[in-house]
Amino acid sequence: MGSPRNSAPQSHPTQEPGPGSVPAPDTAAGRDGLAALLAHPERSVIALDFDGTLADIVPDPEQARAHEGAVAALGRLVPHLRAAAVITGRPAAVAVRLGGFDSVSGLDHLTVLGHYGAERWEAATGALHAPPPHPGIAAVQAELPGVLDASGVWHGTWIETAVERKGGRAIAVHTRRATDPQAAFDQLRGPLTGLAERHGLIVEPGRYVLELRPPGMDKGVALADWIRETGASTALYAGDDLGDLAAFAAVEKLRSDGLTGVLVCSGSDEVTALADRADLVVDGPAGVVALLGALADRLTAG
Repeated sequence: MGSPRNSAPQSHPTQEPGPGSVPAPDTAAGRDGLAALLAHPERSVIALDFDGTLADIVPDPEQARAHEGAVAALGRLVPHLRAAAVITGRPAAVAVRLGGFDSVSGLDHLTVLGHYGAERWEAATGALHAPPPHPGIAAVQAELPGVLDASGVWHGTWIETAVERKGGRAIAVHTRRATDPQAAFDQLRGPLTGLAERHGLIVEPGRYVLELRPPGMDKGVALADWIRETGASTALYAGDDLGDLAAFAAVEKLRSDGLTGVLVCSGSDEVTALADRADLVVDGPAGVVALLGALADRLTAG
């Protein structure tokens, strides 16, 4: 169970800080976490999802890029912190390339945890660590075209970008470019769940995407392990999608164990579950970048 929340408003208006100002979280636990981060950044870490949090959601996943100003804000903020991480379902190398995390100074303490922590890239060394892929992924990839054909939704202009093969460690089927994205999502969920279960995988739903991946891989496990590794006493996590709920739960568990933390939702009209759990809701990736910049301004000003 997470730390008790104060009586926050039922609605969660998004906040975007002005120059030099950091928005106040809606909850007592969030305000405590933010105060601890600002008072002792050397004991604090931040972790961020990529798609929908640092990068805008786009129809073709290969066209995603870190939001303008995101990497520069991180470059100013991260040197003040104990560490920072990007935690994503994408392959770590892909997230590094799309995010441009290897091209900016100040990110020596940045780690990219790809495939929900199965892969790891360290900015300080440029080293990438990745275990062998789950054998079920290859089997699913071989059967997937037949399952999609049988579903009746595998047609139209979205066919070329519907399937994202995540480095042999997961497969994501996107419906955003279908004529009716929600109907296609609903129609595919059952067949893809059956396909995943036959090969020892699970299905993780997201924003018009169904991802087939090995069990035991989630952002909560990756985040909790990484925070323990850093020895931090305060953690800020920002995400936007259902897959980030596990990371929210991990921070709530750490708070119940005596740490402090801040849960930030990169708000959208497509997913509201995170807003209900967040200490602070900001306006999508632009709001996340503004928050990072405001934190950097405060810490730079001393």
